[in-house]
Amino acid sequence: MTNPPSPVSGVVTRFAPSPTGFLHIGGARTALFNWLYARHTGGKFLVRVEDTDRERSTEAAVAAIFDGLDWLGLKSDEPVIFQYSRADRHREVVQQMLEAGRAYRCWMTVEELEAAREKARSEGKAIRSPWRDAPPPNDPTLPHVIRFKGPLDGETVVDDQVKGPVTFRNIELDDLVLLRNDGAPTYNLAVVVDDHDMGVTHVIRGDDHLNNAARQTLIYQAMGWDVPAFGHIPLIHGPDGAKLSKRHGAQAVGEFADMGYIPEGMRNYLARLGWGHGDDEVFTDEQAISWFDIKDVVKAPARLDWAKLNFINGQHLRVADDARLADLTLKALQARGGDQPADVSARLLAVVPQVKEGAKTILELADHCEFALKVRPVALEEKTVKQLTDETVERLTRLRAQLGAAPVWGVSELETLLKSFAESEGVGFGKFGPSLRGILTGGSQAPDLNKIMAALGRDESLGRLDDALASRA
Repeated sequence: MTNPPSPVSGVVTRFAPSPTGFLHIGGARTALFNWLYARHTGGKFLVRVEDTDRERSTEAAVAAIFDGLDWLGLKSDEPVIFQYSRADRHREVVQQMLEAGRAYRCWMTVEELEAAREKARSEGKAIRSPWRDAPPPNDPTLPHVIRFKGPLDGETVVDDQVKGPVTFRNIELDDLVLLRNDGAPTYNLAVVVDDHDMGVTHVIRGDDHLNNAARQTLIYQAMGWDVPAFGHIPLIHGPDGAKLSKRHGAQAVGEFADMGYIPEGMRNYLARLGWGHGDDEVFTDEQAISWFDIKDVVKAPARLDWAKLNFINGQHLRVADDARLADLTLKALQARGGDQPADVSARLLAVVPQVKEGAKTILELADHCEFALKVRPVALEEKTVKQLTDETVERLTRLRAQLGAAPVWGVSELETLLKSFAESEGVGFGKFGPSLRGILTGGSQAPDLNKIMAALGRDESLGRLDDALASRA
């Protein structure tokens, strides 16, 4: 492939998932950090699917990764690269290293390799094949691998953007396999070649790859290529400080979507997992892009905090577009099953603005909207029926008359009317509020009475009240 045009800043980041499963929350954060840094620097964000492991890579996993990235809004600035399709290019680079004396063919048997490993462990050194400087066997066509010919002394320093300089003794870095005996490229080789050819300047990934950075640095140097800046970010742990696992709850990005989180809330929360800007907890994408620098990522593992995620997501729900929230709420309700009124979309558009402030997720928002979706006559709870004494019915009848004459049916106007009615009756809200709430909601979760009626609208509110009063006539 040809190198892409240079971005404004020259910075190119990439997210390179392996399609062997879903997009994990840790991978999602890695993608986000790469995306933020590219946007912060005016650079480019690329995606590469590392599908060289043909036995474990699946179409379903590829689709799950793309679905997760699409939901998060993290789009590659160029067409996605599939690593397996570049195997010929990987082999071409190995041939160049063979010709330059930076790689060699190794005919070690499985038994010889195991013996070499045991010897290396006992001596505290890395594996060195006896074929490193030996002439080829009588039959060089026998099955063999091609190994990198690494330096035997000195040190390799990874100047990590997160952890600072990390030093590796070359004697402890083995002559890693570049091509397997079937000619298949290995991970460390393919990553280096692809990152170089894609023009990647900053490799931002999980710190479980830190050891690979040393080996990859040696390959860059052997080819005479510029070594990218590395930034290895700590893993995400569960609330208990242990490595994140299924017992901590959701792990896949798709699961968080199903649980009712919205992309902007998730992006905000993921950005706060290991990075921050002072005491700012809730911020926009634009603010995150303006503030983010990979050098500000902390060295310690981050902990998944469900309470903070809920808080941050709830803050983003409050300012989200009402029509969009109504559509998401409808999908959540449809997923639950059950019948909905024919005008469900219109009802949701009316109720969402009144109840979204109290919701932390779309699922909670759906719960808060259910009162508005009931079909008349609304079934009353037993406690509401008991509250409808003769005195309460007479009082609600007088309130019904005032509501029917209300010139404006709005949140503030209804609040004023209810307060004025209570004063004129010489009673507190407790004398009629609970029963009115029960009549209007059927016992479902709901906001304040004035917001309930504003959400239901004049006709529906008065209709539900009339139904209840008629049942006591």
